[in-house]
Amino acid sequence: MARRGAAGADCRMAQDTTVPKLNFEYWLDKAIEWGQATTLESQKDVCLHLPQLQEFLRQLYETIKHLGPTVAIQQFPLIGQLLGRLCWNPFVIGYDESQKTLMWCLCCLYSSEPQNAVELKANSWIRSLLCHLLSSSKWESNEAETSTFISALGYTSADYYCHLVKNMVVSLVTELRENQCNGLNIQESISASRVNAISIFCVPLITLPDLTPLLETLLLYHGGSSKEILSSEFLEAVNEAFLKKKISLPESAVFSLWLRHLPSLEKATLHLLDQLFSIQLNSLEEVARVIKDSLLPQAASHPAIFRIVNEIFKNALVETDGTPEVITIIQVFIQLFLQAYQNGNKQYKFPLKAYFPYHHQPLVRSLVRHPFELPTTYWSQHVKRISDILKAIVEDTNVSSLTDLFEIWFLVACFGEWLDIAAEQLLKAAVEPDPVLWLLAFYYCPKNENQQRTQTMVEAQAVYNHLMTLFSCRDLSLKDLEAAVHRVTGVEQCCNQQLTTHLLTNFLLFSSGGHKIAQECIYHITEITDTSKEVYNLLIRTAYRFNHSGEENQRTVKLMNELLQKFTLKV
Repeated sequence: MARRGAAGADCRMAQDTTVPKLNFEYWLDKAIEWGQATTLESQKDVCLHLPQLQEFLRQLYETIKHLGPTVAIQQFPLIGQLLGRLCWNPFVIGYDESQKTLMWCLCCLYSSEPQNAVELKANSWIRSLLCHLLSSSKWESNEAETSTFISALGYTSADYYCHLVKNMVVSLVTELRENQCNGLNIQESISASRVNAISIFCVPLITLPDLTPLLETLLLYHGGSSKEILSSEFLEAVNEAFLKKKISLPESAVFSLWLRHLPSLEKATLHLLDQLFSIQLNSLEEVARVIKDSLLPQAASHPAIFRIVNEIFKNALVETDGTPEVITIIQVFIQLFLQAYQNGNKQYKFPLKAYFPYHHQPLVRSLVRHPFELPTTYWSQHVKRISDILKAIVEDTNVSSLTDLFEIWFLVACFGEWLDIAAEQLLKAAVEPDPVLWLLAFYYCPKNENQQRTQTMVEAQAVYNHLMTLFSCRDLSLKDLEAAVHRVTGVEQCCNQQLTTHLLTNFLLFSSGGHKIAQECIYHITEITDTSKEVYNLLIRTAYRFNHSGEENQRTVKLMNELLQKFTLKV
């Protein structure tokens, strides 16, 4: 025993003055003598001492669990050598709860905030030991040394590993849940540093199916600390595995992950946008499926998550210069969010103001009202109400900055389904046109510099009057629409062009004779102007709404499907 020298003497001194019953020296000698239990004699001796060793480890854990890493190592300078040797002895870690106790002891030595190179190195060593205890590859690489023990238990290596992981996960989950229930009992509570250590050793094993209950328990675990107790490395790894569909987690665990770790929420939102940009938008059903599978609309029922996701969408819209695809994606997301919000537990439902805290609440309440909640005969009246409220806000002298105006515009854009309905109602129903035209003019031209929006309104009024004179005609030619088409192809202002295209497309869909020239007219417009994306997104939004509400005019449905097939090849 001379090779341990002064360190051994220090250990004996700590042993004698602090916890004399532990008999630390005796078990360290035994661990050195056993090695990895490769001989028959050592195996017999290990088995003979296993019950006493387990009791010793339990007492050691009870002694060091409240000391902290620094004090524990000061009192037991050779504790690392002892635990390290025992962790590599298959007979020790295969006996009853010894493996669990070894892991808890290692977690007690882990420094959640290492202060120097020594503590960093110790943390790395502890992580490698913890990973070894649950890693199948470690076992398989030592098959010759462990096969005798595993065979004696009646298992193959794979079976042994499977049972080992499951039992360990059950033990850890039980400990954490019991601690969560007894959180006010300070003396018995698990320290934040040990929970942090558990989360870290999970990192390389996150994709193991048997580990899922532990991941869920950790994500839902909240200690008494005001700081985040789970490792950021763990949270990032779980999020990455979830996004790549390498693991499956309950919704509550995913929501908790995004609430406690903002970078993971941001990455999940950007990942969703990347997914949607990479697929061809053949139908909004596919877009809705991808968005819903991301769990973000359901998670957005929590206002903090909604506001962050909404902000990311807003930035994406600005960076893409208001591309129609992004606007359509945002509108579908908002629809799915509202579904989740309305279907949620009413007892725990947040008020709408929590999601839109800086907006005019009567406008918010009008916009979030789903069209299918109202009779179709009331749609025109509701559109007028939205327009009146919005106009009063926009023309208020307090709304002076472009930032304020953009925020109002973005809110309206999020609920763009009402804008599409407004354009339809303008042609199909007996409505007062001015409020509806103003609403559409604001959407396509929110700024009124140099009377730009006013001019857009005048242009839209002229197009509308012209189209209404032709709406009931059953026999139309492209020449009949020449004046309207010229307002699309001959104007320089983009907003006028987009609004006119919107009105003209709806005319072709819903008028008596529009179906005969629809393909020719739209092809002509999109060839000359850069409006193909606007037309295509309008068509898939309309098809999506019809699929959910039904459209009585089957000729309109047939025409729209034909147009979408043509555009799928072209866009």
